[in-house]
Amino acid sequence: MEEKTIQIAGSITVDELATALGLSVTDLIGTLFKNGIVATINQRLDYETASIIIDELGIKKVKLERKNTSTKTSDYHRELSNKAVSRPPVVAVMGHVDHGKTTLLDTLLHKKTVDDEAGGITQHISAYQLKHEDRLITFLDTPGHEAFAAIRQHGAMLTDIVIIVVAADDGVKPQTIEAINFAKSANAKIIVAINKIDREGADIPRTMADLSNNGLQPEEWGGDIIMVPISAKMNQNLDKLLDMILLTADIEELKADVEIPAEGLVIESHMEVGKGSVVNLLVTGGELKTGEFIVAGSSYGKVRTMLDWQGKPKGKATPSTPVTITGFKELPNFGDRFIEVKDEKTARKMALLNAQAAADESASANVTSSDLLRMMNVADNSKVFNVIIKGDVLGSVTSVVDSLKMIDTHGEINLNIVSTGVGDINENDVYMAADENTIIYGFNVSVPINISKMAARDGVKIRTYQVIYELLDDAKSEMENLLDAEIVEEDKGELKVLGVFRTEKTSIIAGGEVLKGDAKPNYLVRVVRDKKYLGEAEVTSVQKEKMDVKELVAGETGGLALKTSKKIDLQINDRLKFFTRETKKRKL
Repeated sequence: MEEKTIQIAGSITVDELATALGLSVTDLIGTLFKNGIVATINQRLDYETASIIIDELGIKKVKLERKNTSTKTSDYHRELSNKAVSRPPVVAVMGHVDHGKTTLLDTLLHKKTVDDEAGGITQHISAYQLKHEDRLITFLDTPGHEAFAAIRQHGAMLTDIVIIVVAADDGVKPQTIEAINFAKSANAKIIVAINKIDREGADIPRTMADLSNNGLQPEEWGGDIIMVPISAKMNQNLDKLLDMILLTADIEELKADVEIPAEGLVIESHMEVGKGSVVNLLVTGGELKTGEFIVAGSSYGKVRTMLDWQGKPKGKATPSTPVTITGFKELPNFGDRFIEVKDEKTARKMALLNAQAAADESASANVTSSDLLRMMNVADNSKVFNVIIKGDVLGSVTSVVDSLKMIDTHGEINLNIVSTGVGDINENDVYMAADENTIIYGFNVSVPINISKMAARDGVKIRTYQVIYELLDDAKSEMENLLDAEIVEEDKGELKVLGVFRTEKTSIIAGGEVLKGDAKPNYLVRVVRDKKYLGEAEVTSVQKEKMDVKELVAGETGGLALKTSKKIDLQINDRLKFFTRETKKRKL
C-alpha cells in the first residue's frame, strides 16, 4: 500500500479528516471522545492535533503535509512593482537580558531609557530612527526577558536585520540562542554586536567561538556573519556597526512601493485619557497621511494625529517609518496588518468582515494540539486557576498570557483566563473576579481607590506589577497553593519489643532494645510482626532506667509509652519501626 498524503491548510474538520483517512465519522469522534474531547462533525482540528489522533488510531502509511495558505501578518509579503524605491532598513536589537541592548540604543540615540524601565528591562517594543551618513535607519528595541518571547518574535517578523547583542564577558546565553532562532525563522540578516569589550574578563575570541558553536560563523573565520566588537557604554565602534548595517541594507537592496495605499503593522496599542486609542505603527508600503482611513483586523479609524518617534507632529510617513497615531475606534491587535482605504464606509465594511471571519473561526471551536494534550494528561480532579489580566498595552497582555501558559503544572492545574483587557482595573473586572473566585493581575496599570475598596469588600485579590517576572512568580506561587501537599515520611529507627507492661484501648506501655537509629517522643510507629503490619501509634514518652529521657539510641534499652487510635495486641519480639511524617508544600 502506497503512503497517502493529506494536506492541511491551517486546520481540517473532523468530517474532512475522517473522509481522508477512510474512516467513519463516528469512529473518529469516538477516538476524540476517549481522549477527552467532545467533538462535532464540523469541529476543526489543527495540524498537530490531527497528527496526534492518527498516532492514537495507529494508522500507518499516512503522511500529513502543511498546505501554506496563510494570510497571517508574519507571512504577508507584497510583490514589488518596478516603481519600488529604496527604503531604510528596519533593525531589531535582540539578545540576552543585561547584555546591553537598550544601552546600545540609548548611546546611538543620545537618550536615556534604562532607568525608566521597571527593573532595567525593556517591557515593550519601542521604535526609533536615526541618521547615519545622511541615511535613515529604523531601530526596534525588543524586550529581553524570556517572558516577552511573544513580543520579541513579532519584533523579528517586522525586521530586515537583527543585531544580536552578546556580552564579551558573559557569552552566549539561552535568550541569545532564542534570538538567533527568531532571526533565522524571520529570514532576517544577522549582525552580531559583541558588547562590553571594555570590561575586565571580556574575551572576544571566546565569544566568537561560542557563537560559531551556535550556528553563527564569523566572516573572519570564513563564515558569513558580520561581528563587530563594541562598547555601548563607552561609545566605541558604534559608527562601524552603523556602517555594517547600511552595507547589509545595500546588499539586500531593500525597497518598497510608495504609489500604493499605505500599509504596515501594528507595533503596539493602548488607551490614553483624552486621546482614546493610541497606536504605534510601522509603515511598510505607501505613504500614510493624517486624515486617511485605515483598517487593522476588526478595528478601523481615521488618522487624527500622527507623531514621529520623538513625539513631534508628522504629516506623512513613508516605508520603514514608525509613527504613533490616534483615531482608531477600537484598539487594533498587536501584530495586525493595517491598510489604507478610500473612505469610512469601506473601512467600516472591511472591519466588519474581518470581525465576522474572526467570529466564525472562533465559533468553529478549533481544537489545538495543546488542548488535546492537556485533555489527555489532566486528571479529573485537577484544580482550576482563574485569572483576569489587565495591561497597559496589548503586547504586554499577550506576553503575560503566553508566559502564564508556559508555566508547567504537570497536568494538575488548569489555567483559566477569565478575561483580558487594556487599561486600569475597573468595576467590571471586580464583578467578574468575584463570581469566578479569580485573581486580577495588573501589569503597568493602576487600581483606582474606589475599585480597591470594592475589591476588598468583595474579597477579590488584585495584584499589580511593573516587572513581568515578579507577576509570574506570584502566579506560580498561587498555583502551588492549589497543589495537594506532598506527604514526606522519613525512617528514624527500629526497636525490638522485650516486654509488654500494659495494653489498653488507646495506649500501650512496653520496653525493648533499639536495634538501629533512635526512639524519641512524637515519633510515629508502625507495629510489625513477622513482616505483617499490625497498626500505627505515636510515641508519647521515652524512659531509661525509669527516668524520662529525650531519646534512646541504637544499643540502648528502655521503656516507651505509645498512643494508638485503636487497640493493638502488642507481643514480645514484635518490631516497632519509628518514622516521621510531614506535609510539604509542593513546588512547580
